[in-house]
Amino acid sequence: MDSRISARALAHALGGWRTREPTYEALADGIRLLCLDNRVPPRTTLPAERELAAVLGLSRSTVAAAYRSLRDTGHIQSVRGSGSVTLALARRDPGITDVRRDDIDLQQASPATWPGLAGLIAEAVADAPSIVSRTGYDIVGRHDLRARVAAHYSGRGLATSPEEILITTGAQSAIHLLARALIARGDRVLIETPTYPHAADALRQAGARLTAVPVTIRDGWDLERASQVSLRALPVAGYLMPDFHNPTGRSMTAVERETVANEAERAGTTLILDETTADLDIDRGPLARGFDRMDPSLVVRVGSLGKTVWGGLRIGWIRASPELVRRLVALRSAQDLGTPEFEQVIAAAVLDRFGDVIEQRRHALRAGRDVIIEALRQRLPDWIVPRPQGGVSLWIEMDAPLSAPLVMDARHRGLLLTSGPRFSVDGGHDRYLRVPFTAAPETLVRAADMLAQSWRSVSRAAPPSLSLREDAMV
Repeated sequence: MDSRISARALAHALGGWRTREPTYEALADGIRLLCLDNRVPPRTTLPAERELAAVLGLSRSTVAAAYRSLRDTGHIQSVRGSGSVTLALARRDPGITDVRRDDIDLQQASPATWPGLAGLIAEAVADAPSIVSRTGYDIVGRHDLRARVAAHYSGRGLATSPEEILITTGAQSAIHLLARALIARGDRVLIETPTYPHAADALRQAGARLTAVPVTIRDGWDLERASQVSLRALPVAGYLMPDFHNPTGRSMTAVERETVANEAERAGTTLILDETTADLDIDRGPLARGFDRMDPSLVVRVGSLGKTVWGGLRIGWIRASPELVRRLVALRSAQDLGTPEFEQVIAAAVLDRFGDVIEQRRHALRAGRDVIIEALRQRLPDWIVPRPQGGVSLWIEMDAPLSAPLVMDARHRGLLLTSGPRFSVDGGHDRYLRVPFTAAPETLVRAADMLAQSWRSVSRAAPPSLSLREDAMV
């Protein structure tokens, strides 16, 4: 269904879009990035030129020139009497006319395929007759795979049976299914900010009213805010990434877990714990406890093999009480009729070698993390570059709120990134940038070089009102 965005909402979403390049082109770039990030979805009607000009304090001719630029690059279509509507975009940005083969795409924070996967796929192919002898409609998941996932949790000290596991087509499918099962339109849902944007999208589609709890590199989870939300809003559900949080890379301390768990139990909030990055430990050590002691009916865990093994292996799972699993199975048939048999066979074989997978990932992610941190600290010494103990990305604080123009400038140089505001629930984070360290070390060094070039260009073009931090050197 088509939607509209008001001039004030668009101005808020644009954040720090102004640079010293022609104003109309800076505005067009800001809207392009909103489209690329899906913060303004396809088939959204933009504000009328006069209305947007009044809110932004620009002339109508400037907004008209920006819209003309967006039409030229295929981002919007203008129809007389119907206004300007955003278009669905191809994977590559149509606004970049010279797309080179050696472009670096760091929009997806996913490691390369685990090297042993191809061999396991070949073994599964050899066993094809036994696979195709089944019906292929498996709405719960193969018992052998559910048993292996359950054993994985039991190995962490969380006793689990196969009846508490539902196999899904990836973590995103699991989140959508849980949102439909747990949330009614208008329900309050607690969520972190910044957060995994596709989870926020899924919760909103289910009708949730999101109430955000800040997470920062320095201070972790805002426990005072979390307590206030639980006390006043009584959220029906909460979506959290307690281990190697996306995008900050932080992990909850034992105190943070205990506090959030206690508040959730007091409010009757069902916590959805996204653990898709929980196994990507580089040098942290064992998981902290906390949620394990909660009422089991109020804790749901989501996992997948996308980050650990390969993004193309669309296998995820939900760990929940048997009662909730049965509810999810009954609801699922309206969404899909099960997870592919072939992929489940491969996933079961992968879990038999999961220790090897994690060890290889630890080595590769450590190399990428250490290389990109050193490269960025050398080239951009005034940026605050953290050192996460695991996960897949850095959440970098820049000198000025120029995330959007920086990302657009980097795109023109062949480096594709996602701006900080894409991870925000209610606006902001214009001073932040997510930089995954999942690529090869030599690629990450190239990315750091390109970022430094873009930052010099963008920061020099920034208007005086977007001055750098007072304690930073220009």
